[in-house]
Amino acid sequence: MPDKSAPDIPVSDISESEMPLPNKVSSFKEGIFDSLPIAIGYIPIAFAFGLSATKLGFTPLEAIFFSCVIYAGASQFVITALLGAGMSLWISALTVMAMDIRHILYGPALRYRIKQQLSNKKTVIWAFGLTDEVFAAATTKLIKDQRSWSENWMVAIAICSWLSWVLGTVAGAILGNGYLSSYPAVEAAMTFMLPALFLSFLLASFKKQNSYCVIASLLGAFVGITFFSIPIAILAGIMGGCLAALLQTKNAQLNNNTSLD
Repeated sequence: MPDKSAPDIPVSDISESEMPLPNKVSSFKEGIFDSLPIAIGYIPIAFAFGLSATKLGFTPLEAIFFSCVIYAGASQFVITALLGAGMSLWISALTVMAMDIRHILYGPALRYRIKQQLSNKKTVIWAFGLTDEVFAAATTKLIKDQRSWSENWMVAIAICSWLSWVLGTVAGAILGNGYLSSYPAVEAAMTFMLPALFLSFLLASFKKQNSYCVIASLLGAFVGITFFSIPIAILAGIMGGCLAALLQTKNAQLNNNTSLD
């Protein structure tokens, strides 16, 4: 009696949708497109920095040099303000280093998630451009799809973000060197851009879990600027916020352990 079981299906008859998809690796071109949101946010802030630096007495070339070499966002505003106020280079540099010490953790945090073999030359390029926004974009890419991350994509997003910051600074430094004197309203609006940005950050941080850190930072900065100087106020604000965050985390852990017991 013939076998009436289901006939064998040839391999060629299997639909393509059922075949495993190859790993898609992000390209340099995709990195350029992914950097556009960062560049759109960088250009106006960099423009404000170039404008602010020239108003503090720096030449356009010096302002552009800060953005090309330091490339530290808000820290560039701080170091130009400190140097413009007559602070020594060492104090200004130490203050900026204290503000940006978090960047030391970005590299190891990414390296922990990256499974591919890295090229030293490419790593130097994208490590230099590893700002807060670039780090967030890379972390999102790694969490979403580990296999799609690539160094070419990382280099593209780092370079394009850096270029947008430098170009914004060039525009602000050139236009701020007397060209906007005929448009005082525009000049005043661009000068207020950075305080408005930090004010939005401050208001966004006033949540229940962050309120103690914000209050501690403000108190530390107030004490520092009242009894000492601006650099001491910045350092005191940073230390106050860090200590408050550590104590808050410790108290939360103790409360969790107590509730479990």
